[in-house]
Amino acid sequence: MTVRVYVPLTRDGLAKALAGGRISAPFRAHTVTEALVAAWPEGDEEELAYAAMAAAAHVSWQLRTPADTPRRYVVAGDVDAVTMTDSEDPTEVEVDTDLVWRAVASAHVDLDDLSEGDLEDAELAWHATQEIPDLVRAT
Repeated sequence: MTVRVYVPLTRDGLAKALAGGRISAPFRAHTVTEALVAAWPEGDEEELAYAAMAAAAHVSWQLRTPADTPRRYVVAGDVDAVTMTDSEDPTEVEVDTDLVWRAVASAHVDLDDLSEGDLEDAELAWHATQEIPDLVRAT
C-alpha cells in the first residue's frame, strides 16, 4: 500500500524534479496522518487530503526566496512509507525514499502571481503530469 504525499516546492524545485525524474530523498512532505484524523474526526477523506495539500502549499510559500516566482507549487505523489516528524503540523512527514516521476499524480500551482495578502483566498489549480513541463516553462 502506498501513501499519497503532498510535496511543497518552488518553481525551480519543480523544474529540478522534472529534469531529474524524481524528488530525491530525504524530504519533508504532508499527508493525511493519524494525528490529523484525530484532530479533525469529522473530516471526510477529501477534506483531510485538502488539509494536507493546503499545509504543503503554505510551506511552499515559505520556501520562496526573493528571486522565486510568487506562486505556490505542490506535487502530489505516492511513496511506500513515511515517518512522522516532531512538527506541530499534524500533516508533516519525512520521506526516506525518492518520489520517482512515474509515481507523481499531479501538480497543484497558483494560476497567477500572488502577494502575501492574496493567500487566504487563492486556490491552487490542478495540473496533470503531462502539463507540468509547460507549467514550469510558463511560470
